[in-house]
Amino acid sequence: MDPEVGLYASFVISVVIAFTGGRPAMISGAAGSVALVAAALVRAHGVQYLLAATLLAGALQILAGALRLHLLMRYVSRPVRTGFVNALAILIFSAQVPHMLHVTWHTYAMIGLGLAIIYGVPRVFGAIPSPLICIVVLTLVAAAWPMPVHTVADLGRLPDSLPHLVWPQVPLSLATLQTVLPFAVAMATVGLLESMMTATVVDDMTETHSSKRTECVGLGIANIAVGLFGGIAGCGMIGQTVGNLRYGGRGRLSTFVAGAFLLLLMVVLRPWVARVPVAALVAIMIMVSASTFSWQSLRTLRTHPRGASLVMLATVAVVVATHNLAAGVLVGVLLSGLFFAASVSRMVTVQNTFDPDSGTRTYRVTGQIFFASADLFAERFETLDTARHVRIDLRHAHFWDITAVGTLEDIVARLEQHGMTVELLGLNDASATLIDRHSGLEVARA
Repeated sequence: MDPEVGLYASFVISVVIAFTGGRPAMISGAAGSVALVAAALVRAHGVQYLLAATLLAGALQILAGALRLHLLMRYVSRPVRTGFVNALAILIFSAQVPHMLHVTWHTYAMIGLGLAIIYGVPRVFGAIPSPLICIVVLTLVAAAWPMPVHTVADLGRLPDSLPHLVWPQVPLSLATLQTVLPFAVAMATVGLLESMMTATVVDDMTETHSSKRTECVGLGIANIAVGLFGGIAGCGMIGQTVGNLRYGGRGRLSTFVAGAFLLLLMVVLRPWVARVPVAALVAIMIMVSASTFSWQSLRTLRTHPRGASLVMLATVAVVVATHNLAAGVLVGVLLSGLFFAASVSRMVTVQNTFDPDSGTRTYRVTGQIFFASADLFAERFETLDTARHVRIDLRHAHFWDITAVGTLEDIVARLEQHGMTVELLGLNDASATLIDRHSGLEVARA
């Protein structure tokens, strides 16, 4: 695709979401993660089908906001968020490596000078962001002393006109819908997931709260606008967002200016932008990578629980291996759920005592009974017993799902088959209601 497909998308998304989004100061634009899932569609059917998928993805994101699917973000644990941020930092840095291979020493010297400016200038002067000073100084150096370094013009043709309204040139048929729908669902899901993760990171960095539901709807509106202006669907951009926050951006105006100034750079200042050395951009992105990475997470690997550390590392590994942020987050969420279920299931205890005078065995159950702990709970009851009467004391237990209810029902049935009478005691109201609704057992409430 032409570079303008992504550049126009970044302009339109930033400008629109500045008004419609729910997370001020967050920068959104065309993202590699969304492009990754759309690549096969473009390869097989062309850009026009991509525009149709972008429109449909935007509509699906609005629907997700209306259905409050943003609440699923509550299941993303802190280790997953840390892994997400660390993986992104690694991807940002790895994207700079090709620009540092097979080049002359001049490129390394320019990168070194750029980093010196970026980290040195703020110590004496802070009115202008040091990355902007880096770009200006390195461009002037390259212009004053010509040297064999790559410039922005070498990366691809920049657009030279304003974006205009278009309509996807695809047949309006069921076959078209069947073609674009799977890709639209993937684009919408990846975009929402990355935007929600980025918004959460901004919430943490700024110690503020934002409306994730509004962000879902706002992103959908922005992506519909993108599709109508010939761009690809996008989402929150954590690298640019961290840069915005680092240099003081806190409101919607910073998001709007990011998009508006991008259009100004593309159209009005295009000849000057084309002369910017790539080394200046590499230096800036190295700084963004270093500031994005959570260095503290390396120090806490040994002190945090092994499960949490493994979740963080797995998230990083999957994202780096697939270059898909959504895939890494999904793996991290699944692992978090498995480790949590395993740890809670091990907290179930069943103690029993036997009164020979009355022939009564009492089981005292403590812990959370659900699908992951139900088998362990069932193993604690013995059917080959001399007891005539069994009491199951559930005052310190809680039943969460129908798996737990079914397991209790099976235990009672097995004991009764061996000639014992069974009495259930002390269930809390929530557990008793669940058991009354989904079984025929009689329970004495606490």
